[in-house]
Amino acid sequence: MILQHRPPLHLTYCLNIHPGESWAENFAAIQEKALAVKKSVAADQWFGLGLRLSQTAASQLASTPDLIEEARSFFADQQLYPFSVNAFPFGSFHGTTVKESVYHPDWRTQERLQYTLQVADVFSHFLPTEVDGSISTVPGSFKPWIQSDADRSLIAKNLGTAVAYLAALREDTGQEIHLGIEPEPDCLLETTEETVEFYKKFCLADGCAEIVRILGCSESQAEEMLRRHLGVCFDTCHVALQFENLADSYRTYVSEGIRISKVQLSAALKGRCAPATLDALRPFAEPTYLHQTKVQTETGAFISWYDLPHALQEIPSFPTAKELRVHFHVPLFLNSAGALESTASELTPDFFNELRKGHCSHLEIETYTFGVLPADLATESVAQSIAREYHWVLGRLE
Repeated sequence: MILQHRPPLHLTYCLNIHPGESWAENFAAIQEKALAVKKSVAADQWFGLGLRLSQTAASQLASTPDLIEEARSFFADQQLYPFSVNAFPFGSFHGTTVKESVYHPDWRTQERLQYTLQVADVFSHFLPTEVDGSISTVPGSFKPWIQSDADRSLIAKNLGTAVAYLAALREDTGQEIHLGIEPEPDCLLETTEETVEFYKKFCLADGCAEIVRILGCSESQAEEMLRRHLGVCFDTCHVALQFENLADSYRTYVSEGIRISKVQLSAALKGRCAPATLDALRPFAEPTYLHQTKVQTETGAFISWYDLPHALQEIPSFPTAKELRVHFHVPLFLNSAGALESTASELTPDFFNELRKGHCSHLEIETYTFGVLPADLATESVAQSIAREYHWVLGRLE
C-alpha cells in the first residue's frame, strides 16, 4: 500500500509466509490469503505485494507467458501491485528441514546468479512503470563455507554481473530493479560493519570491474550502476540480533552511500539469561529453520551459536551471560510470552522517523514463522495475524 508519495513509501508483507514452491501455489495464496489481508487493511486502496518466487515458480512463469498475463490481469482487477520479491530461498521453505540449506546455492555459483536474473525478468512484467522494484537475496553465503578472499571476490563478481544485467534491463524497459543483500546471523555478512566493508572492499572493486568488462563502460559509470542496483535488505530482526541500534545502523548505510533496497520489519525473541527464560525457549527449538542465538555477557562480550538447541544446552555454563537474542521471527505485535520478550521494542520512534525520510521506499513485514509458532501463540488465522501486524506498523508511522 502507498503510505506517502513524496518521498515515496510503500508497505507490503512477504508472501513467504504462505507455503508453496510452485507458481500455482503462490497464485492461490495471493487469491485467498493476500486478498483477505487487503480487505482488512486496504479494502479500497491499491495493495502492494511482496512476492516470494522460488526457482521452480520463476521458471514456470518464465516459460509460460500465459501465466504472467493471467496474473497481470488479476492484479489489475483486484488493485494489487507487486513491488518487491523475496529471492532468498532458492528451493523449499516450508514443511521440510531447511536450516543452512536456505543459503544454497550461494553467490559463488552460477545457479544463484541465473536464478536471480530470471526472477528479475519475470518481475519486470509485474512491476508498475512508475515504481522501483526490490529483490532480496542471500548475504553472499553461510560464513563457515567461505574460506578465502578469493571466495569473496567471486561473490562480488557475480553480484557485479547481476548489476550489469539490471542496468541493461533499466535501459531497455525504463524499470529500476535493485538487489538487496540481506545480512543475517552467522553468514558472510551479518553485521553492519562487515557489510559496509565487503561493499567497499569487494563490490566497489571486483564488482565494478565486472560491470566494466561486461558493458564496456567507465569505472565511474560502473560505480553509479552498482550503487543504484545493489544495496542491502535491512532486516530489523537480524540487525537487533547483533545488539546493534537500528537507527544508527540505518544511518550508517545512508552515510556510506549504500542503497537500502528494502526494510524488512521483523522481530526476534529476547530475554535475560535465566532458567525461566531457557525453559520458555524450549518450544521454539523446532526442526525447520536455523535459530541462531546470540548472548551478550556482563563484560559486553558476545557468544554465538548456530542454532537454538545447542545454545540451550551451553548457556548455563556461562555465568556472566546477561541477555540472549534468538533468530525466531515473532509477530510484531507480540510484546512478551512469559519470560520472553521481543526485539520489536527496538523499533523506536527514532527508527520510524528515519523511515519517513524516504532513503528507502520499500517496507515489508516479514514474519514467516506462523506455521511453527508454539500452539499457545498461534491463536488466530495467518491472515488475521498479518492484518494485526499492518495495524501495528501503521500506528507507528502515523
